[in-house]
Amino acid sequence: MSTVTAGVKSSISTLKPSFASSLRSRRVSFPLFSPRSALRFSGLSENMDCGDGGPCVFPLHRCKTIHLVRHGQGIHNVEGDKNYDAYMKSEYFDAHITPLGWQEVDNLRKHVRDSGIMKKIDLVIVSPLLRTLQTAVGVFGGEGYTDRTDVLPLMVENAGNSNRAAISSLNCPPIVAFELCRERMGVHPCDKRRSISEYQSLFPAIDFSLVDSNEDTWWKTDVRETKEEIASRGLKFMNWLGTRKEKEMAIVTHRAFLFHTLGAFGNYSHHLEKKELSKPFSNCELRSVVIVDRVTG
Repeated sequence: MSTVTAGVKSSISTLKPSFASSLRSRRVSFPLFSPRSALRFSGLSENMDCGDGGPCVFPLHRCKTIHLVRHGQGIHNVEGDKNYDAYMKSEYFDAHITPLGWQEVDNLRKHVRDSGIMKKIDLVIVSPLLRTLQTAVGVFGGEGYTDRTDVLPLMVENAGNSNRAAISSLNCPPIVAFELCRERMGVHPCDKRRSISEYQSLFPAIDFSLVDSNEDTWWKTDVRETKEEIASRGLKFMNWLGTRKEKEMAIVTHRAFLFHTLGAFGNYSHHLEKKELSKPFSNCELRSVVIVDRVTG
């Protein structure tokens, strides 16, 4: 069986530009299951050799660094964080990010460049919703777009009421949209996506080829995804990351997806590690983890 180890490396919140904290490195292990058994993540401590808090050593070729990012503040967050019922409002359909959200994006963009993270990332994976697409291109996109017929922009001017100039696709990692890392689906209009053809016109250089259908077939008007279903989907996503050839990736996604996915891990470790993994993300917060594909038998 293959086993994956995950460890939290660092944390940065762009709500406050001066805040940048590093967490003590910890490693916990979880098995890399096929999607059919994606919820089998508990009761494993008897087989783990570094669950006592001691150091773990793994071959570098089995390690991947994953930078997890929640999107910048969306228009739905402003009222919804105060009154949960506001998420039901139809005007928040596929919510775009706010002016404050764009400031958060700018802060994180500066951080990933100043810290050297930007130079290390091989691939950016993004949830196909407007607020995450805007965040992904704003943080990881290229500099100084010029109107060239041979180079598509990552984002066209004023995409999604952004009041922003076009963003270049030059000198930046490729960005790929993938539905497994979407927000909790169903009922809330803010979590329903537009057609892929509409997104493609707004974000021409993003790769949408991994999205199976043009229209949103996952979101349901009257059925809300359960916590267990989000965790299962998150584990399938983590399994998929393990199949990628890239060694360092950024994932731009959502609070509930991150909370329930990371909350599935660490059941066999110290309670502080579990707490560290499952702490809710702030808007445009970045946390880095290491995953390790281990051979156990």
